[in-house]
Amino acid sequence: MKTAIKRLSSTDAGFSGRLDELLAFEGAQDAGVEAAVTSILAEVKARGDEAVLEYTRRFDRLDAGSMAELELPPAALQAALDALPESQRAALEFAASRIRTYHERQPLQGWQYEEEGEALRGTLLGQRITPLDRVGLYVPGGKAAYPSSVLMNAIPARVAGVGELIMTVPTPGGEKNPLVLAAAALAGVDRVFCVGGAQAVAALAFGTRTIPRVDKIVGPGNAYVAAAKRRVFGIVGIDMVAGPSEILVICDGSIDPEWVAMDLFSQAEHDELAQSILLCPDAAMIERVAEAIDRLLPEMPRADTIRAALEGRGALIQVRDLDEACAIANRIAPEHLELALEDAEDWLPKIRHAGAIFLGPWTSEALGDYCAGPNHVLPTSGSARFSSPLGVYDFQKRSSLIRVSQGGARTLGPVAAALAEGEGLQAHARSASYRFP
Repeated sequence: MKTAIKRLSSTDAGFSGRLDELLAFEGAQDAGVEAAVTSILAEVKARGDEAVLEYTRRFDRLDAGSMAELELPPAALQAALDALPESQRAALEFAASRIRTYHERQPLQGWQYEEEGEALRGTLLGQRITPLDRVGLYVPGGKAAYPSSVLMNAIPARVAGVGELIMTVPTPGGEKNPLVLAAAALAGVDRVFCVGGAQAVAALAFGTRTIPRVDKIVGPGNAYVAAAKRRVFGIVGIDMVAGPSEILVICDGSIDPEWVAMDLFSQAEHDELAQSILLCPDAAMIERVAEAIDRLLPEMPRADTIRAALEGRGALIQVRDLDEACAIANRIAPEHLELALEDAEDWLPKIRHAGAIFLGPWTSEALGDYCAGPNHVLPTSGSARFSSPLGVYDFQKRSSLIRVSQGGARTLGPVAAALAEGEGLQAHARSASYRFP
C-alpha cells in the first residue's frame, strides 16, 4: 500500500502557497478544552488539595484519601532506579551524564564594570544572575511516559542552581512508570506527586496546602496541559506552549534512503499532527525515499499514526539546489533540522532558524532526543525564528546592578531630570535633582 505523502516541487506554480498550507497549524484550543481547563483552574485555586483529589479520582481513576497518598517518598524513586535492569540503568546514567556535561557549559555569569573618568569614577554597572527558587516539572504519564523529558528538564534546572524541583506525573489507575521515577532520582528531583492534567498545572501555579507554588512550570503535556500552561503564564513562568513534533531533512542523494525514511518516521510516530518534510534536489533520491517509506512502514508498530502524519502534514519536496533547500528551511524554521550531507558543516552558515541542527549523515535526530547532550525541548511551529532550546538560562534570571557615586549623581542627575521634565514626570525629575547641587 503506497503512502499518499504529498509530492511538491519548488518549480511548480503556486508552490509558495502550497508550502504555506502544509505548514499551517491551528494552535487554538478546542472550546471544550478551554472551558474544562478554566473550570479546573478555578476549582483548584479555590479549593486546593480537595479539588486536586477529586480530579485525580475522576481523570486518573486513582482514589486517594489524602494528598499524602499521592506523594512518592524519595526512597521510592531510588528503589525504582535500583530495580532497573542493568542495561536500562546504564543507558539512563549515560544519557544523564552527557546532558549534564553539555548544560554545565551553559551557565550565564554575572558581570560588572566601574566607570572610568573623573566625573563618573566610582559608578558601577553590571548584571547579577540568580537561579529560580522553585520549579515545577510536568511529566506525561498517560498514553506515553518519557524519562528522557525528566532528564532534559530537571538536569538543566539543577545545573542552574534551582532551589527545589517539584515533579507531577499522572499515574492512571495507579500505574507508575519505573523509568520515569528512576530518571527523577538520577536528576535530583526533590518531590514527586502522582497528579496530572490541568489540575497539576493549577496546583503548581497557585499552590495548595500540600503542593507548593512554583516560579516556573516546564515540561510537555496534552491539550489540557498546554491550555492550562497558557492560562497561568504571568502568574508563573512557563517554558513554552509547544505544537506537534517536526523534522525537516535536507539530503543530496549521498545518504541511504532507508535512513531518511526512518528519520521521517521518528517524528511522525509521535502523533497524527506531527510534521515530517524532506527537501532534496535529486528526483531519483526522492523516489528511493518514497519506496523506502512504503516498504518500511508496515513493519512499524505505530504504522497507523505514522501514515496519518505523513499523509496529513508530511511532504517530499524537490528543490532546485541545496541553496534553495536552506532558504526554504529558514522559512520553515523547524524544530529539528537534519543536514544529511557529507559536507554539512559547509552549509551550516546558511541556516539561520532551527531549534536543533543535526550535522552529517550519521547524526540521527533520535540521538538528540535521548543522549547526545543538547536539550530536546525545542521551539515548534516556526517559533525557532525567535525562540531557543530549553537550557540553563531558562532557570535563571537577570538583575541589573547600578551603583552611582556622588560624582556620578552630579553627571547623570541633570540628564535624567531633563528627560523626566520632558515626559512630565516631576517626581522623577526631583528625585534625580535632589542628589546634585
